[in-house]
Amino acid sequence: MAAVEDIVIAGAGLAGLATALGLHRKGVRSLVLESSPTLRASGFAFTTWTNAFRALDALGVGDKIREHHLLYERMVTFSAATGEAAAKVSLKMQGKSGPHEIRCVKRDFLLQTLENELPKGTIRYSSKIVSIEEDGNVTVLHLADGSTMKTKVLIGCDGVNSVVAKWLGLPKPILSGRSATRGLAEYPAGHGHGPEILQFIGQGFRSGVLPCSDTSVYWNYTWYPSPADGDAEESVAKMRSFVLAKLRAAKIPATVLGVIERSEMSEVVSSPLRFRSPLALVRGSISRGGICVAGDALHPMTPELGQGGCAALEDGVVLARCLGDAFAAGDGGHMAVAAALGRYAEARRWRSVQLITAAYVVGFIQQSNNVVVKFLRDTFLSPLLAKTLVAMADYDCGTL
Repeated sequence: MAAVEDIVIAGAGLAGLATALGLHRKGVRSLVLESSPTLRASGFAFTTWTNAFRALDALGVGDKIREHHLLYERMVTFSAATGEAAAKVSLKMQGKSGPHEIRCVKRDFLLQTLENELPKGTIRYSSKIVSIEEDGNVTVLHLADGSTMKTKVLIGCDGVNSVVAKWLGLPKPILSGRSATRGLAEYPAGHGHGPEILQFIGQGFRSGVLPCSDTSVYWNYTWYPSPADGDAEESVAKMRSFVLAKLRAAKIPATVLGVIERSEMSEVVSSPLRFRSPLALVRGSISRGGICVAGDALHPMTPELGQGGCAALEDGVVLARCLGDAFAAGDGGHMAVAAALGRYAEARRWRSVQLITAAYVVGFIQQSNNVVVKFLRDTFLSPLLAKTLVAMADYDCGTL
């Protein structure tokens, strides 16, 4: 008889590694199955807001991340129609649960930090789950190499195209109609940018420039693709030229253009942005028996709030707390596990609905070409949108 694993986590992304580390801190072993041969760090970096640092502190790695990444002091939003600053929001403020803290964190650095805190052998690479079936109170996993595995608990952190989410009956994420491209520029001698987020909205696009450290700057660009884009997505060079042309036409400062000109870009030059329908989470199953989802497998969202990765870290802490308590109490039975995952689902359902909805609405307003929406945005709404980003991050997932 093959051994039955207590907990298997599908995916070694932010949610998967955060959950595994949280369980490890609780004294509970898990096995992470990652489909690729190494850690994947696509996207270069992500905005790590106050809520994410509370989660990282709960996992015991917050200070390691702070040491290598700049703390922002303000966020400046520019109108792409005029090139003028439309809103300036100070980030030196007190939230409901303490002072705000916002940095842009390199994804590979964070993933490696989480991995280094885990016991050796926790992650099994080149292990892709292709199908799932139930066998009494255990779950049978069929892997791409033809092998099978049994587990009491399966946690799907396997991304937007999650096999686990599909098994739970959650519908496929919806295409938003927008696409995104990203890059990271390195400045060995220093870049000279201040500790601030620069955001450019309007004219059908949204772009951000965010220093990660004294020597690196991350940027992103989202837009509505159209036939007029031509062959922009065929290569890195063409995509870079496309983005630069759009930003020059919008009177974006030369210092910002310089970041894009010297940056490294992924071979996948752009990706369509998808989100889970909020109604699907209201009605659907986040957990069933000993199976649940977290991270992008649960709440894929558009990037306007900068909360996708942050929410994944929240998921990891809440899930590790709920599940870890059940195992640490010596009761890893099916009923106790199902109850623990039910508590996790209850805690994360409405938070996920709120974030997905807010991200979509903010993105629609920021990138709309509708005359009325543009007038309201450029006249009244830009400061409100900037403050919404900060408010949505004022959340505490608690400790382990």
